[in-house]
Amino acid sequence: MTQRLLPPAEAAARPPLWRSRDFGLLWGGQTVAELGTRISGVAVPLLAADTLAASVFQVSLLTFLAWLPYLLFSLPAGIIADRVDQRRLMVACDLGRAALLLSVPVVALVGQLSLSFLYVVVGLAGVLTVFFTVAYKSVLPRLVPAERLLDANAKLTISQDSAELVGPTIGGVLVGLVGAAKTFLATGATYLVSAVTLLLLRHRPAARSAPDRGSLRAELTGGLGFIRRQRILLAILACTTTSNFFVMASSSIEVVFMLRELHASPALVGLVFSVSAVGGLVVGALAGRVTAWLGSARVIWVAMAAPGPLYLLMPLAQPGWGVLLYGVGLAAFSANAVLFNVASMTYRQQITPPELLGRVNAAFLWICFGVIPLGALVGGALGSQLGLRPALWICVLGTWSASLFVVCSPLRGLRDVPAAVTPVRDAVS
Repeated sequence: MTQRLLPPAEAAARPPLWRSRDFGLLWGGQTVAELGTRISGVAVPLLAADTLAASVFQVSLLTFLAWLPYLLFSLPAGIIADRVDQRRLMVACDLGRAALLLSVPVVALVGQLSLSFLYVVVGLAGVLTVFFTVAYKSVLPRLVPAERLLDANAKLTISQDSAELVGPTIGGVLVGLVGAAKTFLATGATYLVSAVTLLLLRHRPAARSAPDRGSLRAELTGGLGFIRRQRILLAILACTTTSNFFVMASSSIEVVFMLRELHASPALVGLVFSVSAVGGLVVGALAGRVTAWLGSARVIWVAMAAPGPLYLLMPLAQPGWGVLLYGVGLAAFSANAVLFNVASMTYRQQITPPELLGRVNAAFLWICFGVIPLGALVGGALGSQLGLRPALWICVLGTWSASLFVVCSPLRGLRDVPAAVTPVRDAVS
C-alpha cells in the first residue's frame, strides 16, 4: 500500500511547506528541541567527566543508558503509537523530559548531585525519547502529502544540522559560564517549547480500525515481518545498524578524547561539533537536488561510501587547532547521514501502510538504535583497554565498512528506488 503521488505539475501548484501551519509548528518546535538535545549532548559528558570526575568507561555508560531504551521499548512503543493520539503521546514525552532535565540543577543546588542520579535522569529521558521518536516518525506522513515527504524530511534534517552547528558551541560556552549543571535549565526549557508547539497543531489523527486481536507476539513483530519481505529495506537496515554501532562506539569516547588527548577546552569541544554540522547543513539544503541528480537509489550507497576516507581525519587529530580535523571528519559523516537518512526515511514512509507505520518505524529503531548502547560499551571498553586513539581507528574503519551492505545490494544496479515494494523470496528467513 502506498500513498498516491501527484503529477509534477499538480505538486508544483501546491503552496510551499513553510506556509503549512501544522508543519511549520512541528518544524519550529523540533528545531528548538534539537537545539536543546545538542546542548545536552555536550553538557552531560562534561558534567560527568569534569564535575563528577567520571572515568572513560563511566562516561560511556551514560551513552549506553541513553540508548538502551531503544532496545527494550521500541517494539512496545510501536504498538502504542499505532493505537493512541500520537500528538498527545509526543506532548507527554516532552513534558516528562523537561521535568527530568530541570531536576539536575535543582539537585545540584542542594548538593546532592551524583553520577548515579545522572544515570537515572539519562535513562528515564531515554525511555521517553523512544516513545516520542516512534510517534514523531509516524505522524509526519499525516501532516504532509506523499510528494512532499522528501522535502519535509530534508527540512527537518536541516534543523537537526542547524542545531548541531550552534548547539554544541552554545553548550560549551554555557558550561564555561554557568557550569554544566545549570546548563540543563536551557535544555529542559527547549522541551517545554516543543510541547507547546505540538499542542497548537490542528491535526487530528485519522480514525483507526479496531486493533487486531492476534497474539501480542504477532503485534510486536508485525513491523519486522514487513521489513523482512522488502529487499531494499533489509539492505538499508543492515547498513544503518552497522553504522550506528561504530558511530556510537566513537561518540562514547570522543569528548574524553578531545579533553584528555587533545587538551581541548569545553568551548573548543563545542566548536568541533559545530564544525561537524556544516557538512550536513549544506547537503541538507541541497538534498532534493542531489537526490534528483544522482537518483533516489544511487544516492543511498554513494552517500555511505564516498565520504569514508575523510573519517580517517578523526583519529589523526592533534592538540591545538589540529583538533578541528576531528570536526572535518564528523562533517563528512554528517553529510553522509543527511543524504542517506532523508532518502531512506522517505522511501520507508511512502511504501509502508499507514496503520503499520508505527510498528515498522519501531522495528527499525529497535534494531538500528538497539545496537547503539552495545556500541557505547564497546567504545568505552576499547578506549580503556587499547587507548583512545587506537579505539577511534577501529571505530571509523567500522563505520566506513557499513557502506558495503548497500554498495553490494540491488541498489547498486538502480538509479531510482522502485515505487513498488520488492519482496524477499520465501527462502529468506
